[in-house]
Amino acid sequence: MTTAAPSSRALAHPTRDEIRLESVLHALADPMRLRVVRELAEEDENSELSCSHFVLPVTKSTTTHHFRVLRESGVIRQIYRGTAKMSVLRRAELDELFPGLLDSVLAAAARQDDRLGDGGSGGAGGLGS
Repeated sequence: MTTAAPSSRALAHPTRDEIRLESVLHALADPMRLRVVRELAEEDENSELSCSHFVLPVTKSTTTHHFRVLRESGVIRQIYRGTAKMSVLRRAELDELFPGLLDSVLAAAARQDDRLGDGGSGGAGGLGS
């Protein structure tokens, strides 16, 4: 994996060519991680959201784990802005590597919410903001 900068606060991310389908599917398979991706996908391309923006019904350490899985799989990019860790969806890279995958997963999740009445929760309450 490569890092964004030689800073001690730089986070490891896979390069575009290191992103693997199995890792992306694993990352998207978890309801909490899918919830994060869905919320990032609602933002403008390249919009950054801080980790504290997401209100997940899990412990802080579990939330940290979910963001690490998303980052290490190549689904999101994270960078520090001051003391805040900002996340952005790597949509363009994912769309180039796996055309239609992200849109299909997001559409299927929305249809499931409509069918089950989850309201975008991934099975655990509404989206936080």
